[in-house]
Amino acid sequence: MEDQKINTLWTHLHWLSVLAQQGSYTAAAARLGVSKAAMSQRIAELERAAKVTLVQRTTRSLRLTEAGQRLVDETRASFEQIEQSFAQVRDLAEQPGGLLRVTAPVAFARQQLVPLFAAFLQDFPDVRIELDLSDRLSALATEGYDLAIRHTARPPDTHVAWALCATESVLVATPTYLNKHGVPQVPGDLQTHNCLHYPRSQDTPVWTFEVLDAKAVERVTVPVSGNFAANNSEALREAALSGAGIALLPDFSAQAELRKGHLVRVLPGWKPVGAFAETIYAIRPYAPHVPRAVTALVAHLRSSLESGFGV
Repeated sequence: MEDQKINTLWTHLHWLSVLAQQGSYTAAAARLGVSKAAMSQRIAELERAAKVTLVQRTTRSLRLTEAGQRLVDETRASFEQIEQSFAQVRDLAEQPGGLLRVTAPVAFARQQLVPLFAAFLQDFPDVRIELDLSDRLSALATEGYDLAIRHTARPPDTHVAWALCATESVLVATPTYLNKHGVPQVPGDLQTHNCLHYPRSQDTPVWTFEVLDAKAVERVTVPVSGNFAANNSEALREAALSGAGIALLPDFSAQAELRKGHLVRVLPGWKPVGAFAETIYAIRPYAPHVPRAVTALVAHLRSSLESGFGV
């Protein structure tokens, strides 16, 4: 009879582990797709069955007691094994399926990924994608993401990373702006222009360039200034399109407007370096088994993006 009672608590134990991982009832309930009230009720039932307090709550935070942490630590591996086993069995189906939680940078997702996801979902109707638009680096395993798309120079060593495509930085402005204010011939000329920039940590923004087609690498760094800065490439592109100045953008943000001729390259003989990373990656936490839906999505993105964003 006592064993039967314990058997009814397996889901309660799992919910406790999710609560420990997420750090709040609200976040844990959202992760499990249940109400906050249901979450609280399950933990209370588990505490009554264990006859010991497992979670200490205050108005601002919660933490596990020693008993609660011990339960989580000693059952974590079992729940992870169950999750992996179920994923492997589910992948025996002919078509990939299930929910994929993906996080990606705001600008890149809006401009490039959403149309690619739409095409992917037509090919794989049993897959569902939940997309989080965020420029912050999420803790993938802790926050429950299956995949992160990142514009980075170096993916974390603790994760599996697939290179999706190369990317580069481009200096752009409208023909109207350049006709009015002149066309820079060398990087130093930028000091007399209104430069629309991505804010960095230093007080005075600087842009660095390498000359193309030179026998020896020549690198030039120039301080720039302007009346508009933004930590989003779409915002900088729109400011440049309005004729406000010269913007340094990742090529995927400038691609469409360069093809239309609404923007043109500035200093085409010089390569901007150090402003943005040169590779787009798909990243996921290491696991012995990778769901077929994840591998199918990565393959679709690599195939769609392999040509890059050149004009």
